[in-house]
Amino acid sequence: MTALAAPRRTRPAEVDARALAAALSRAVGGEVRFGAGSRALYANDASSYRQVPVGVVVPRTIDDVIAAVEVCRDHDAPLFARGTGTGLAGQSVNHAVVLDFSKYLNEIVELDYDARYAIVQPGVILDTLRDKAEERDLTYGPDPATHSRCTLGGMIGNNSCGVHSILAGVTADNIEELDVVLADGTRLTVGKSGDEELQAIIDGGGRRGEIYAALRDLRDRYDGLIRDRYPQIPRRISGYNLDRLLPEHGFDVAAALVGTESTCALTLQARCTLIPSPQHRSLVLLGYEAPWDAADHVPEIMEYGPIGLETFDQRLVDNELEKGFEEHAELLPRGSAWLLCEFGGDTKEEADDKAERLQKGLRKGEQLELRLYEDPAQIKEIWQIREGGVGHSKVPGKHPAWPSWEDAAVAPEKIGAFLRDWESLVSEHGLRVSAYFGHVGHGCIHTRLDFDFSTQEGIRNYRSFGEDAARLIASYGGSLSGEHGDGHARAEFLETMFGSELVQAFREFKAIWDPDGRLNPGKVSDPYPTDSFLRFDPSYRPRRVQTHFHFPDDRGDFIAATERCFGVGACREITAGDGVMCPSYRATREEKHSTRGRARLLNEMLRGEVIGAKGWRDDNVHEALDLCLACKGCKSDCPVRVDMATYKAEFFSHYFAGRLRPLRHYALGLIYWEARVASRFPRAANRLAGLGKRLVGIAPERELPQFAERTFRDWWVARGGCRVESGRRVLLWPDTFNNFFHPETAIAAVEVLEDAGCRVELPGRSLCCGRPLYDFGMLTLAKRLLRQILDELRPQIAGGVPVVGLEPSCLAVFRDELVNLFPDDVDAQRLRKQSFTLAEYLGQIEWEAPRLEGKALVQAHCHHKSVLGFDKDRELLERTGLDVEVLESGCCGMAGSFGYEAGEKYEVSMRCAEDTLLPRVRDAGENALLVADGFSCRSQIEHGAGRRPRHLAEVLRLGLVHEPAAVATNGRGAAKRAKVAVAALAGTGLLAGGTVAVRRRLG
Repeated sequence: MTALAAPRRTRPAEVDARALAAALSRAVGGEVRFGAGSRALYANDASSYRQVPVGVVVPRTIDDVIAAVEVCRDHDAPLFARGTGTGLAGQSVNHAVVLDFSKYLNEIVELDYDARYAIVQPGVILDTLRDKAEERDLTYGPDPATHSRCTLGGMIGNNSCGVHSILAGVTADNIEELDVVLADGTRLTVGKSGDEELQAIIDGGGRRGEIYAALRDLRDRYDGLIRDRYPQIPRRISGYNLDRLLPEHGFDVAAALVGTESTCALTLQARCTLIPSPQHRSLVLLGYEAPWDAADHVPEIMEYGPIGLETFDQRLVDNELEKGFEEHAELLPRGSAWLLCEFGGDTKEEADDKAERLQKGLRKGEQLELRLYEDPAQIKEIWQIREGGVGHSKVPGKHPAWPSWEDAAVAPEKIGAFLRDWESLVSEHGLRVSAYFGHVGHGCIHTRLDFDFSTQEGIRNYRSFGEDAARLIASYGGSLSGEHGDGHARAEFLETMFGSELVQAFREFKAIWDPDGRLNPGKVSDPYPTDSFLRFDPSYRPRRVQTHFHFPDDRGDFIAATERCFGVGACREITAGDGVMCPSYRATREEKHSTRGRARLLNEMLRGEVIGAKGWRDDNVHEALDLCLACKGCKSDCPVRVDMATYKAEFFSHYFAGRLRPLRHYALGLIYWEARVASRFPRAANRLAGLGKRLVGIAPERELPQFAERTFRDWWVARGGCRVESGRRVLLWPDTFNNFFHPETAIAAVEVLEDAGCRVELPGRSLCCGRPLYDFGMLTLAKRLLRQILDELRPQIAGGVPVVGLEPSCLAVFRDELVNLFPDDVDAQRLRKQSFTLAEYLGQIEWEAPRLEGKALVQAHCHHKSVLGFDKDRELLERTGLDVEVLESGCCGMAGSFGYEAGEKYEVSMRCAEDTLLPRVRDAGENALLVADGFSCRSQIEHGAGRRPRHLAEVLRLGLVHEPAAVATNGRGAAKRAKVAVAALAGTGLLAGGTVAVRRRLG
């Protein structure tokens, strides 16, 4: 029996999209999205390619998937599934119907700890499965760097590997069964089959029997070629897994389907193998002169039994440092390239003994330096450098770094020689490697190259390099792909690696499963040309635009800013961890509400092919950006520093230009002017505000903040100003929130600064940084306010007087928006450098913090983490003696005005808060002191948990009991610290957020 190859589709299929969408909407209970915005959103992945899909289906159930497949069959429409969309070879973009399983089909169906397996839906995030398995010291072995957001379905599609393939093998080694559906609607479960079972399946007939008979025939006809031409290396990811059909592999049809990149079948469920997880780890780093020198020693080091053996070079570290990431490069041994050797054990002693054996047994002198790490904190910091490889291979505005030829694999003993030849080949083509990193223990190295896609000559060089690279890899008996698959980028060169006969076998293998060629056409088998459908090419002509912001880090070019994102997908992580990004994605699981999705839509708007006909007035972009909380988490957490809060403000300024805005924009955006009026009759203003909530679109569930009976500035005047006659000059910034709503915070700050010997000043007149205006894109007005600040504070700025801010979001304006709007203004640059948080400033001077006792639960404001940095605040709180826990809760969900708005925004706000923050606050107990500097964070906690946190200034104030006469002299050391009973402070309201004890300390 000879199988026929599937018909070749060298061009995207023509489909009646309107009829197809209507039929899918009738048949599918999930979401059917054929609008221009959705199609633009899914036109890119993390590769160099771009193809606009026919439409998008987000199935809710497996029945939805089957129904969608049947409708596409009836309409002869191509289709494919994708997980997180971080494919680097172009396999997760196509002119076809995209099935996105990540939103709903993400359940762990069954997990058996004793039998060590799990049954999962394709949208399950890898770390979700691993975290659950770790409850009983098990794990799912393959762990690519994207483990925090990649899906099991995507891993099955790509045959993913990761750091611990040494321990676990590739995905094909860890899948026991697959439940799949084919393009013709056939559903079947596949796995291993012995000879008797195989014959019984064939004898049973039907579509299943027909498939198994054809597979056996294919195996038998190509047996010799498979054995001769398949590279015998640990990381052969290229091509279809025909070797898994050989008798010694048990005719493993599930493993044969792993790595087929959605070209043969769609995975509905998978039974995965779980393995023991070493609970204790030790780490050894060895430094070398160059990556190839390090690679030469891989075989020797592998003899010591590491569970992970990785490499990275100085270029990767430089890229991370250049983008402002604090990657603790001082921890690294001497050298310009490193081998990272991880050892595991059931006990710490076992892991350390293995590492020390390497340290003692390795030949000396061949490495520049060797270091053993046993501190978990240091080990985590070093792994962050290595795992940042995918995201940090690109430095926006400096040099491009494209995937495609980025994960070749050879036998580990040949990797040093291969890298030398690779470096020579790169140089011959006039290219540059942005960084070397990868899984060197299994002979797989990642590189990113600076291909020029803007000229025809550059594209010719791209193709020419691919041809030469394929020949070089084949000469080493290697694999074009050692991790990310062939997809669009490398499939055209499979014949160089396997030969024409096996490439024909691949066609026949696909035809067995997909005889009509509808599944992910043009990928792997009968591929589109490698230089077609590139994301950027000479025809790319985005619309030039004028902007308020100057984007100095992007050469003043908003287009370049939107091009920063290349799809690594870190914004799609669903747990906060140490970061902030991206709260709206965590709440909605919607691609358009991720940082990546928004950046892509903005770029598509400027491209103008699918969306953008209305320019800045594009409603697709507005819908996506409207749910952005402007938390600025992406500015610190995104590997390429996408700054979506700024992009949103810029877009909104143009979208609403010349238009009447929703009333809530005026009510919330103009709060500074409203507060100035309200401060004259606060009681009446509070009543009116409560009555007008529904009219202006405020969530009825929210209680609006109350205007204070007396503002901070009024208190300051009545007090007679500062009571320290001489000392360090400090200008305290009286922001709108702490002036008009919570003056007690600013009052506490004055007393703390005076206790530190500071002569406190305020601006000569009422000013505002305009923070609420940015959320709505009121940038003309915001610039006017900033110009007023620069004019008013010019004497203090010129005199170098430090400015201390209490509200993180307001201080962030001075650090961020100010210099983006006025990049050439010397005073703006000075003010940026002279602006400090209270903790930053107190850390610069000699001031002994009061001693406190108790548990402090701290919520760090998003802007505090992402723009200002929170380390100084943590250090200061710890110096007081408090037992400090800074919550890893991400954004509180309030985000200034965001959480006040009715409807979806209020719902998203509360989902963000209920993810981690509010449950932790409720569980903390009444005796825990709650600390939050952000006005938004305090409001959210008070709303959701009925507890009022305190600002850092108020916490420090707890330890100060002033003697007015002494304070009036000079303030330094004039405040006595006394042992104060909690009951004595109860009437001050300063303990509403929790109970602390104040210990005696002499001034």
